[in-house]
Amino acid sequence: MTPQHIAAIILTAAAALSAAATSAAEKPSTSDNASPIYGVTVPEGYRKWQLVGPALEGAPLNELRAVVGNQIAIDAYQRGQLPFPDGAVLVKLAWKYTQSPEFESALVPAQATTVQVMVKDSKKYAASGGWGYGRFVNGKPVDEAQHQTCFACHAARVKDRDYVFTRLAP
Repeated sequence: MTPQHIAAIILTAAAALSAAATSAAEKPSTSDNASPIYGVTVPEGYRKWQLVGPALEGAPLNELRAVVGNQIAIDAYQRGQLPFPDGAVLVKLAWKYTQSPEFESALVPAQATTVQVMVKDSKKYAASGGWGYGRFVNGKPVDEAQHQTCFACHAARVKDRDYVFTRLAP
């Protein structure tokens, strides 16, 4: 994939994120919509948060992803602060992708796959590095078995970055 393809993907993902209409997932969540294990919900208004960074996930997932953060998270990123302070929230939006019909070298979002949430609360989530996790499909949390994999994956790969994969895009 060329740098032009990657740039087009990033611009397309950012445009899709900023242009997205208010969805049902942005409405206040109820406890029925809380993730198992952690009790995390999809935060209200997250689609209006600042972009942290986009990513192209290769096989087997083949997804365009964009991570947004609340102001506490963005401020921590900008200061280079690790660990993140309590109250930081990161939300990852993911889509399958397809070739753009208007611009042949661009990949654009297709169907949405998941919304994933990380909430920093060092006391409440002490057993999972201070982070609570939520993974949602169509606004509903996935099962407990899928949530059991969240912390293990983050701990194995990015423990030294306060369990956070996404870096602030320049």
